[in-house]
Amino acid sequence: MVDPAAKLPPVSVAPLQVVPLYRQDELLDWIEQGRHLKQVKQDRCQLTQDIEARANVMKIPSYQFLWGDMLAWGVCVKPDAEQGVKFLWAAADQGLAPALEQLGRYYWKGILVQKDLLRAETLMREAASQGLLKAQLEWIEMLLAGLGSPLDYEEAYQLLHGAVIGDKALHGRAASLLSRLAARMPANAVARAKAMG
Repeated sequence: MVDPAAKLPPVSVAPLQVVPLYRQDELLDWIEQGRHLKQVKQDRCQLTQDIEARANVMKIPSYQFLWGDMLAWGVCVKPDAEQGVKFLWAAADQGLAPALEQLGRYYWKGILVQKDLLRAETLMREAASQGLLKAQLEWIEMLLAGLGSPLDYEEAYQLLHGAVIGDKALHGRAASLLSRLAARMPANAVARAKAMG
């Protein structure tokens, strides 16, 4: 008797691609570019349990940020904004600049949380002082909108003036913000900030 399966053509199976766990530097790069959630989706949510473990058990700030965003926006998991914001705070409490910036923006705009302008400005200032360009730009926007104090102008000017910005559009935005901020500052404060920046 002939085996019926022997007459079937061979089935070609595409090899499974194992998605390696994200390296710290690439994850931070994706976070700064706003691509971290897209990457998780692109990897078909294969690393969800690993991400959760690194956030919840190992308490790695970049993974706390990623897990918090996944929870907040329901990426590969059931949405849970409250838990998501808690994980963002855990990352911010460890000093992760993108977490400080994102929470500052959320409190400024009232996204997922109630507006709290004092908290927003404090968080954004901390992220800006760590050298995060996005936060430096947003902090000056906050100051120009009346948040913070005129005593902050010199520090904000110095931070952004000293930033290296390769993108033409961002460079132009920074120049415009610096010009607007300088118009509110005494000339000697602008000169000091430029010398320090």
